[in-house]
Amino acid sequence: MKKVSWLLVLSFGFLLILSSVGCNTVSNTPSATNVPKVESTEIMVSAAASMKDSLTEIQKAYAEKTTGVKLTFVFGASGTLQQQIEQGAPVDLFISAGKTQMDALEQKNLLLKESKVDLVGNELVLVTGKDNNKVTSLEDLTKPDVDKISIGTPESVPAGKYAQESLTNLKLWDALKPKFVLAKDVTQVLNYVETGNVEAGLVYKSDAQGSAKVKVVSVVPESSHKAIVYPAAVISATKNKQVTEDFLKYLESSEAQQIFVKYGFKTLAK
Repeated sequence: MKKVSWLLVLSFGFLLILSSVGCNTVSNTPSATNVPKVESTEIMVSAAASMKDSLTEIQKAYAEKTTGVKLTFVFGASGTLQQQIEQGAPVDLFISAGKTQMDALEQKNLLLKESKVDLVGNELVLVTGKDNNKVTSLEDLTKPDVDKISIGTPESVPAGKYAQESLTNLKLWDALKPKFVLAKDVTQVLNYVETGNVEAGLVYKSDAQGSAKVKVVSVVPESSHKAIVYPAAVISATKNKQVTEDFLKYLESSEAQQIFVKYGFKTLAK
């Protein structure tokens, strides 16, 4: 019995030693919760609605090249985005579909002026639904059986402003004015055409190219409107100046420009 008791005592003591060693091993191992997290710098980009598809691909491409940067996009009509920035929206970079909106922000000292660049160009086109055979030219818009035509609201949507300028110079504006269905941005114009709510619409080439439900029936003469240019600039209130400037430089790179061209934009001579 004594022999058995001693064996039990020895076994118990051995287990205590093993337990102690195990505890020390665990306590000396860094906890996963103690590993410092590397936080990303978030860049807020306000961009014209017509850039959504191209910038979504650029976002993925940039993530593969750069660590520690998170890109967040807000898309909308350039005029609406301009107003949001004027009201203090936490934006780092603004890409407008028109110079008017960018110039307005510059006049209010809301841009880092040295950062402003002309990023890409575009074309204005007339689109209809795939099965629409009534409209084959801008002049066809005056036909009595063409009831509704959509353009962006000229006061806030650059594409709408270009449309107004073109149709005025082509002596079509007054005749077509009663037929207009105004939209908040070019994406909505495209949607109206896709769903058949209007018979035709004026959008950018980049928008039309991204839709399988519409067809381009005419390119609006470039001579009838000012050159379509998308300017970009860093907002003066940014707290991420260097990181934002780095991303803007990437947007000017040949890699990013090729993506823009893929989605229907035009490169600009530097």
